[in-house]
Parts: sequence; structure tokens; C-alpha cells
Amino acid sequence: MVVVAAVDRSGRSSHVVTEAASLAAAFDEQVHVVHALTRSEFVDLGLTSAQAEAPKDMEQIRSAAAEMAADSVSGLDVPYETVGLVGNPADEVIEYAEAQDASYIVVSPRRRSRTGKMLFGSVAQSILLNASCPVVSTLADAE
Repeated sequence: MVVVAAVDRSGRSSHVVTEAASLAAAFDEQVHVVHALTRSEFVDLGLTSAQAEAPKDMEQIRSAAAEMAADSVSGLDVPYETVGLVGNPADEVIEYAEAQDASYIVVSPRRRSRTGKMLFGSVAQSILLNASCPVVSTLADAE
């Protein structure tokens, strides 16, 4: 079994990885640092076939997402791997965690107003509400 650290490209990600590593160490498990590349990130990076010189295949795109996950990792003393996914972040993380029979998913929600949460939703909130395993929500100072 594994502990899934769901990261994005924010400053909160290193905090998520640290918390996931603590859980993994306590339960003698591995950490999977997961980043799901959204459609907008995919377009922003210029990875679409219309914008790139040569079309990118899904494996190249997942590899780019895994590299983004790796940016959150530094100095872990537990076994880990980085994983890149493509699609809706909440759905992809939940699906991945279920496929891996994860013990925990660790997330760090953004601090937003109640109105902001209602209007824009939240990946962390969706994971909290829909995951089949326990979800650890950790708040970081960095935004």
C-alpha cells in the first residue's frame, strides 16, 4: 500500500509531500507524489499538437506531469516515486489512489472565502468528499 501526496505547482506542495512522508514512515509504506496535469496547464505549456512542432504522445505528457511532481520532492528519507496523470485533478487522484489501494491521500487546500469555494469548487474538497480512503488535509503557510 502507498500514501498518495496530491500536489500542484504551488508552494503548498512541499508541505503535502512532507506530511505524506511522515505517514509513510509511520506505517512503513511508500509515497507516490502525484500531479495531474489539467487541460489548461497542458495548453499553457504549449504541449498541444497545434502549438508544438511535433505532437506529444500521452506518455510524454504524463512524463512532464511527473517532472512537475518531482519538483515538490526534496530530501525524503522514505521510498517514493513521482507519478504524472492527465485530466481532472480530483478524479485522476481518486482513481489513482483506488488503483494503488492507497492507505491515505494527502492534500492541501487553498485558503479561499466561502463564496470563492462555492463559485469555483476545490480539488481538495472534491477529493475529501469522494475518496474511498482516508484523506489528510494539511494547511501550509505558503500559497
